[in-house]
Amino acid sequence: MKLSDLDTPAVLIDVDRADANLQRFQAYADAHGLRVRPHIKTHKLPRFAKRQVELGAVGITCQKLGEAEVMADAGLTDIFIPYNIIGKAKLDRLVALHNRIKIAVTADSAATVSGLAAAFAGSAKPLDVLVECDTGMGRCGVQTPDAAVALAKVIDAAGDLRFAGFMTYPKAGGVPQNQAWLAAAKQKAADAGLDPRIISNGGSPDMWRAHEVTAATEHRPGTYIYMDRFQVAKNAGTWDDCALTVLATVVSRPTDNRAVIDAGSKSLSSDTFGMEGFGRIVEFPDAVITSLSEEHGTIDLSACTLKPQIGDRVRIIPNHACVVSNLFDSVVLISGDEVVDIAPVAARGRVG
Repeated sequence: MKLSDLDTPAVLIDVDRADANLQRFQAYADAHGLRVRPHIKTHKLPRFAKRQVELGAVGITCQKLGEAEVMADAGLTDIFIPYNIIGKAKLDRLVALHNRIKIAVTADSAATVSGLAAAFAGSAKPLDVLVECDTGMGRCGVQTPDAAVALAKVIDAAGDLRFAGFMTYPKAGGVPQNQAWLAAAKQKAADAGLDPRIISNGGSPDMWRAHEVTAATEHRPGTYIYMDRFQVAKNAGTWDDCALTVLATVVSRPTDNRAVIDAGSKSLSSDTFGMEGFGRIVEFPDAVITSLSEEHGTIDLSACTLKPQIGDRVRIIPNHACVVSNLFDSVVLISGDEVVDIAPVAARGRVG
């Protein structure tokens, strides 16, 4: 099968680019003595998770239990879930996973720790729990290094839990702030007689500066496998590193300067991250995808010298690749213009 045989819209994954991206960051991390624990929410494919481990990753990261269950079923045996696990139904699933594989979680409150302690009371092996720290992102996480150590003591005092360290998802561009925060927490924990053996940092935008966060022991990149328009804007990669594109067809040319494609909000991420438009059209880089409805993408061609015609097919680098992976049941793996395989997105829709 060739690309011309595919129906649209479709997600294309350039396997050569994806593998080069994985190898490049693994080599960087190895050179700086950092462990890699990649986040699979970007690709959601066991084959890529296994490849990441094969290249040297110590394990994988899954954002939700459902993703972790899919990966465990596929044979992945070391999984980190950096999320507050709340409620009996989810805690029961966590216990079942813990009995099968090596797993760790995070907590940012005594309430979360209490639930974990109750669920794992009498467990044959303790559950590793990291304290989630808000080092600048403004999402989940304890707010100060002192609060991080206080919660670490709560975890340490729970008999069937084991304090394993600290975790953060930092604000892009906040490397110095992140380093100072984690270094302070690490020192305060040591002063309190605690051992934060894992300090887990994350994010792709600043991954080439991960070595500057000297307090961290591991890094959790996600989007790095595919890259996207936002990562290019943050200088994490180049257009030639972008492995995921959405193949779409021009279905209308209502005016000379307007085209419409068959890829809308159900095919492209509506995230803009402050950028203009909803993706970069590879063949027409001066075009702007100005709006998305569910089934239509509207394109402004006024800056283009050459313009697409009805029936032309285009490839779009989305603003946010992770969202696109979750929109499609399957992705088309390609090498050059040849189709290698069509892979089901195994962890798609695993939102709980």
